[in-house]
Amino acid sequence: MPDRPVVTRIAPSPTGMMHIGTARTALFNWLYARHTGGKFLIRVEDTDRERSTAEAVQVIFDGMKWLGLEPDEEPVFQFARADRHREVVQTMLERGAAYRDFMTPEELEAEREAARAEGRVVRSPWRDSSPNDAPDRPFAVRLKAPQTGETVVDDQVKGRVVFQNEHLDDLILLRTDGNPTYNLAVVVDDHDMGVTHVIRGDDHLNNAARQTHIYQAMDWEVPVWAHLPMIHGPDGKKLSKRHGAQAVSEFDDMGYLPEAMRNYLAKLGWGHGDDEIFSDEQAIGWFDIKDVVSAPARLDWDKLNHVNNHYIRQAEVDRLAALVEGVHAGRGLKVRAALRPVLARTIPLVRDGAKTLLELADATVFVLRERPLELPEKQQGLLTDESRGRLARLRDRLADQAAWEVPALEALIRGFAESEGVGIGKFGPALRAVLSGGSPAPDLAGALVALGKDESLARLNDALPNAA
Repeated sequence: MPDRPVVTRIAPSPTGMMHIGTARTALFNWLYARHTGGKFLIRVEDTDRERSTAEAVQVIFDGMKWLGLEPDEEPVFQFARADRHREVVQTMLERGAAYRDFMTPEELEAEREAARAEGRVVRSPWRDSSPNDAPDRPFAVRLKAPQTGETVVDDQVKGRVVFQNEHLDDLILLRTDGNPTYNLAVVVDDHDMGVTHVIRGDDHLNNAARQTHIYQAMDWEVPVWAHLPMIHGPDGKKLSKRHGAQAVSEFDDMGYLPEAMRNYLAKLGWGHGDDEIFSDEQAIGWFDIKDVVSAPARLDWDKLNHVNNHYIRQAEVDRLAALVEGVHAGRGLKVRAALRPVLARTIPLVRDGAKTLLELADATVFVLRERPLELPEKQQGLLTDESRGRLARLRDRLADQAAWEVPALEALIRGFAESEGVGIGKFGPALRAVLSGGSPAPDLAGALVALGKDESLARLNDALPNAA
């Protein structure tokens, strides 16, 4: 559609969670709209009234917001547009592009059995009947689809896909209760929203042929189709609970950053050469829906962790500190206001090894522990008479140390080991235990800097009350 601005959309159904496949579809729609200078929209397909609760809808909005993929206009709700859907069906009836089907449930079941036995699709006897013959009973409305020839879907991902019209039945547009069907609602909504490119999962590829007939019946321009392959687990099978997280909220809970998820999801089925790490701006500049591969993508946890670690190392410290504080709060550990600067000071010292925010939180627990620390039995065994005496002498050196920085403290620890005539391994584990209380901690100099001079000396004094 070269003469129209690109409009893409994501159209999730409120099902209780926002699947990672839906997130990737949203990302590709968002990237293509940004790449072309177009618009990205959201439509909530909430016609299933039992499942479409306010809470389920909010899950979608929260997931999109977390991912940073917010729409350019207010979301559209499909259920609220039912009158418009019925209006279009009335137009199709007036044009002769649709017909009323008065088959009873029993007649329909008999026709289905006959169609299966004869290897054909269901055909209603009311297709070519006169409106004057209409009985006084409930009816569905069906599309009068072409029965000969073929329907071609020129798909941007799958290529040219041909459907024989004889294998496509007359799609139901309105059920006997007057409610619109999915395929009708999708077409009417996409047309009215000005959607130019329908980018969605390839489980909808067959629907593209059926929906094309609705567009043609209304003399509407058919959108550009692009059907994305599924995301599989590492074993090549359909993503499921056995593979771990499936919902966007679960990746959030597991400590992945949204920018890392955008980067990683973009690589699932699309890429730019060998680039593994790229910014949103680069992805927008490079992305073209035609470059998406047609084969299913595989979720690779190691690659996701690698990408997430990169963004953790690049993130602003204050932001990470706030996120890590949230992780601690979720675990029941409240960070006192006085310790917030300590937490922020610690993060640059430990984040290089953290693959997730959960791991980053694990690495900062030691600075949040209240004195006096109770050492686990294994760490208590490190405090022999010999190591206590050595730590006491090191404590005195540390008390005289003015520059409380990693290089200076590393030099002090090395110099102390030389003066004692031993390797750092003779006292390092005991020092780490005293400083961390057995919790994970960075290298010795990093732990000292994270705790600060006063707290470091206080922890040494607690552990060495009688050591001279």
